Amino acid sequence: MRVILLTHGGAELVLEELGKLKNVEVAGVFIENAITPVRPFKEKVKRSIRYDGYLETAKKLFAKVLRTKTTGEEEEKIVASSRELTEETAKNLGIEVYNLENYHHENALELMRKANADLGIIYGTNIIKENVFSIPRLGSINLHQGLAPYYRGGPPVFWELFNDEKEVGLTVHFVASKVDTGDIILQKTVPLEYDFSFGDDFEPFLEKYKEGLRTDCAKMVAEAVDLIAKGDFPRIKQDTTLGKRYRLPIKKEKDEIRRKLRERVKGKR
Repeated sequence: MRVILLTHGGAELVLEELGKLKNVEVAGVFIENAITPVRPFKEKVKRSIRYDGYLETAKKLFAKVLRTKTTGEEEEKIVASSRELTEETAKNLGIEVYNLENYHHENALELMRKANADLGIIYGTNIIKENVFSIPRLGSINLHQGLAPYYRGGPPVFWELFNDEKEVGLTVHFVASKVDTGDIILQKTVPLEYDFSFGDDFEPFLEKYKEGLRTDCAKMVAEAVDLIAKGDFPRIKQDTTLGKRYRLPIKKEKDEIRRKLRERVKGKR
């Protein structure tokens, strides 16, 4: 079975696991570079205030004036490094790599059609439209860090922590038009226990926790691909009346999770 992988980076473990499958050929890795939508300056400022607050927005603006590094610029460096590692892994495995500006541009669509893939694998991208995920003969699958249908959307782990859940779900599902609603192939849960040495600084904890999920995620993707290649796999329809689709937390919700974490610390004393 021929597969293609669509990613923004961080997929080197997935490629290594796919490389172990004797009945699967990775026909190409398609890396999208346009991760952040282009927005007018005024809209960027309004969004920054909504999601990060006035103080952080002011820091970003002063950083540009003073030419100092911002958190966003540091994150861009991490993403670039992750992309390079994925590309290097693919090339070491003899897999063709395609760097694209945008998956939905006609030249990108044509390249993906030429791959003549049976299955697409979506791993760490923005929302993909149907004209992309439907190109492979069998459609595409996605790895979602959330227990679908209860936790759809994202960001991963944030809302489980916000809701004081004791576990996080990992779901491999077929891609559908609505986010994280496609038929489920594989699913598992892993324990979620907050490390209170981080205090109420939850963001570095989330990054560390998600890093710890990478091996499980890669193995689940490969297992799902193997089942599909053998033609013996479940397709469990989701009841989307259960749970909800979550979205990026705004400043008020980030402040609330910090308050909750401080309360949980008190409760442990």
